[in-house]
Amino acid sequence: MIAAKRILVTGGAGFIGSALVRHLIETTAHDVLVVDALTYAGNLSSLDAVSQSARYRFARADICDGAAIHALLETYQPDVITHLAAESHVDRSLDGPGAFIQTNLVGTFALLQATLGYWRGLDPARQAAFRFHHISTDEVFGALGDTGAFTETTPYDPRSPYSASKAGSDHLVRAWHHSFGLPVLITNCSNNYGPYHFPEKLIPLMTIKALAGEKLPVYGAGTNIRDWLYVDDHVRALVAVFERGRVGESYMVGGNSERTNLAVVHTICDTLDQLRARADGQSYRTQIHFVADRPGHDFRYAIDASKLRTELGWAPRETFESGIAKTIQWYLDHEVWWCDILSGSYRGERLGLAA
Repeated sequence: MIAAKRILVTGGAGFIGSALVRHLIETTAHDVLVVDALTYAGNLSSLDAVSQSARYRFARADICDGAAIHALLETYQPDVITHLAAESHVDRSLDGPGAFIQTNLVGTFALLQATLGYWRGLDPARQAAFRFHHISTDEVFGALGDTGAFTETTPYDPRSPYSASKAGSDHLVRAWHHSFGLPVLITNCSNNYGPYHFPEKLIPLMTIKALAGEKLPVYGAGTNIRDWLYVDDHVRALVAVFERGRVGESYMVGGNSERTNLAVVHTICDTLDQLRARADGQSYRTQIHFVADRPGHDFRYAIDASKLRTELGWAPRETFESGIAKTIQWYLDHEVWWCDILSGSYRGERLGLAA
């Protein structure tokens, strides 16, 4: 039985962060402080289900603001920091790399500095029990060929401003562990999907465009391959790592669900054909439209999560088919949530072309 801890979640109003917070409040005894700057992808409505819990609280703050983070640490006294705050979209990083450098590199540095000062002030027992858990991406490793998979020892080879900024933040976290002794953990995950996903990403974007009768833009020939991880499976892995993972180690988190982008779009169309058929009786597949490929588009990602499975007993519960069915049904049942987002600054336009 794991003793209840105080968990500070940066980026806790984002897609993965909010899923983690909901999981912690609904299935554990842990206390949670969400710290989020509420930029375009942060949405407090994603936390409505748990916001009335006595074990939940929220603070609006930017991780780049060292003084604000220091004050929150001293007041809340966390046992664990799970660091999810990040700019996280490749196409946006092509249009505006500066925001990715600022949040993912400068912000992580500021957070590490504030955390180090806080950790050094703890008594020895609390220092030993403390964890700084940095959540990252498989994109830091670059592209794979037709075979093979990323492991914890794969060399870094980022190809976009986004992945380069995340690679840099991974290295900062490791440096603060080796140089200053901060007890850290790192996880690198494959592509997440599930409820509350901001509609700039492939699965929610294609779902919403399909329902609107719009063209479904597929990059190139749609042959690029990703491993897909249902977000609730991911957050179970995160909890396993910060509760039981070995300090200084990294863990790969994958869904065992490699699919080409075109296969993913076909699955979305076929699922919508079953759940909400078009009025004209045609398949949503007729809306697929091939567009120019993304600049520098990595061909394939795949993850070997055997270390996480062997050491901590984690495995994904959802197949891609079961997870995508749950996800699309959620979007059908929660149109108000994503319509509110689309009524704001993001309208489903293509990103990543400014360069």
